[in-house]
Amino acid sequence: MSKLFTPGRIGKLRLPNRLVRSATAEQMADANGVPRAQLAALYRELARGEVGLIITGHMYVHPSGKCHAEMTGIYSDALIPGLAELADAVHDEGGLIVPQINHGGMQCSQETVTETIAPSAIDVSFLKRPAREMSCGEINQMIDAYAQGARRAQEAGFDGVQIHGAHGYLINQFLSPFVNKRTDEWGGDLEGRMHFLRAVCRAVRERVGPDYPVLIKLGVADGVGDGLVVEEGQQVVAALESMGFDGVEISGGIGGKHSISIRGGIRSEADEAYFRQWAHEARRVTRLPIILVGGFRSLPVMEEVLTSGDADFISLSRPLICEPDLANRMRLGLQERSSCISANRCWGEKDGEGIACKCQIKGRDHKDATA
Repeated sequence: MSKLFTPGRIGKLRLPNRLVRSATAEQMADANGVPRAQLAALYRELARGEVGLIITGHMYVHPSGKCHAEMTGIYSDALIPGLAELADAVHDEGGLIVPQINHGGMQCSQETVTETIAPSAIDVSFLKRPAREMSCGEINQMIDAYAQGARRAQEAGFDGVQIHGAHGYLINQFLSPFVNKRTDEWGGDLEGRMHFLRAVCRAVRERVGPDYPVLIKLGVADGVGDGLVVEEGQQVVAALESMGFDGVEISGGIGGKHSISIRGGIRSEADEAYFRQWAHEARRVTRLPIILVGGFRSLPVMEEVLTSGDADFISLSRPLICEPDLANRMRLGLQERSSCISANRCWGEKDGEGIACKCQIKGRDHKDATA
């Protein structure tokens, strides 16, 4: 049997297989962050497709951290009933689901927040506008916002929570010397830059208890000059278990049009698993389960990565927008490779549309996955 379809564990979570749906911004919530019915339908379809674990698109933990329009919120107790409907939809199909919680920091759009904040004042070409430096009071407020978001996830019935620490969002910004120029306890050397992440995890643990699964998506390198480099990123990985995390998803890239986090035109097996070397190096410094994202398309590559020990789980984003039933089709031997052509045309072009595969691919019917 393919190792991809053997059970695995992340903390107290027992997954039926090694395929994870990586967090993907679905753009399926109203102006207040309340999820629309199409989001529950999307998760239900993924659960029916036998994805081992569904990680939701990022949810904002505080109004100041709303990254874009139609982003799902987890910033208020009033949102818990709507969030519970998402968890119930997946559980009704026998699946597992954890929300990814996030604050956009400097990368929040002009249509969602009046001003952007960051560890230090920053104005660079890939940002729409300058961000101002956060006060110590605001830092403590955001730490609590992550903790309250995790509590709401638990109360809504989710199976765990993933903290977003990648792709140029707030936690990544604190870790990155490209953004974090602070000279107080929240900046300076790597240990100082890790202070915010440590404080977030500690606050989360105080709210959800020691047994609730807490994961992190971590950018181990920024891919920009003067940014976080792999050697420092691996030191962060090495510290995660002592912080209280149960698993780590390896990614990278700090944002902007040319970010290394999403690559187009994946056509051959050689193009796949483009963060694999970072996972290989992470395995040397942590005992935590490693989830690896980054361009996976074919069953042989997934299988080889798992059997090598470089990762314990394979995480997919665009292929599951293209084919929500991909895991089931691979398990049944109906196909060995995703039909996704990595054209990056998944996101909605108008309000209410949400993510969907828009590519015309011969031999497959690509209707809106949210229908």
